[in-house]
Amino acid sequence: MNLMDGMNYAPQGKPKPVVGPGEFVFAAAHLDHGHIYGMCNGLLEAGATLKYVYDPDPEKEARFLKTYPQAKAVPALEDILEDTEVRLVCSANVTSERGPLGIKVMNAGKDYFSDKAPFTTLQQLYDAKTAVERTGRKYMVYYSERLHVEGAVLAGFMIEQGEIGRVISVTGFGPHRLSVLSRPKWFFEREKYGGILCDIGSHQIEQYLYFAGEEDASVQLSRIGNYSHPEYPELEDFGDCSIVGKHGSTNYFRVDWLNPDGLRTWGDGRMFILGTEGYIEIRKYINVAADTVDGNHVFLVNGKGEKHYNATGMTGYPFFGQLVLDCLNRTEYAMTQAHAFKAAQLCLEAQAQAVRVSAV
Repeated sequence: MNLMDGMNYAPQGKPKPVVGPGEFVFAAAHLDHGHIYGMCNGLLEAGATLKYVYDPDPEKEARFLKTYPQAKAVPALEDILEDTEVRLVCSANVTSERGPLGIKVMNAGKDYFSDKAPFTTLQQLYDAKTAVERTGRKYMVYYSERLHVEGAVLAGFMIEQGEIGRVISVTGFGPHRLSVLSRPKWFFEREKYGGILCDIGSHQIEQYLYFAGEEDASVQLSRIGNYSHPEYPELEDFGDCSIVGKHGSTNYFRVDWLNPDGLRTWGDGRMFILGTEGYIEIRKYINVAADTVDGNHVFLVNGKGEKHYNATGMTGYPFFGQLVLDCLNRTEYAMTQAHAFKAAQLCLEAQAQAVRVSAV
């Protein structure tokens, strides 16, 4: 796993199978973002069987097959969709193409697992909702900054156990390294990537809804800007947003593509969760200026005192096993469909109403 390259950040955990070989077959299609490797790692560790891969670019397929030689490359997406053994298709397509692909997958009778952000327009979200209702299939989303970070998983467990009381405020910071040379052309095209609040902002909004236990919320303020990259006029390298939940909790987050090169990882992601009886801080990927480069630092302060945990190896990544079982049993333990879509809706609304700011 490359700690310096967020686009290809693909955590690996300990295998924790919930099914045996061949009991849950999946395929990977359209490999435009490196998150596809994290998605596949999680499913394989849960015991799923990777049968096929498809991408129109043979170089992407060849790279994928070096990591997952058990997969069979097929010449067309239809070869995957027509195989009744395949239950789930995961994809990290160009962001603007994820929604239409998901509908095609669900129309073929299969569940769909998309990289974030799952949509770039509210119309795509509406179309996907309609397809879910019509087909009964799942449209799940890889919100990796919670699902694939053990510090975030541990914080969720703490909140469920009442360690900080009722969550009333969530504040998140998501700086990312731009790594211009590793980015594809579409990454800099606004219509294709959707904007910074739609893109990496989706992580922040999903986490807020989850940690605060909110099913609905409204965007109060959002801002976007391009401060340091005039050579890419359609790029937004800064965004922030303020949200209020239906039950009164609040959220503020900031995301950017301004991560300094001197940092030893691709982003100093942090989250502060305030409850009525304490608070939690998560330092996701690094503890700045420490001797070692490691993340998953969780700080808990409540009436019992102060505690620091390094969550690495403590929790694993339960989402993936839950997703496999949800697909088999038609349950919603990993993530409800309503939650996945609400997070997507809010990031699209934040992006659509954002005020543009810039350096003078």
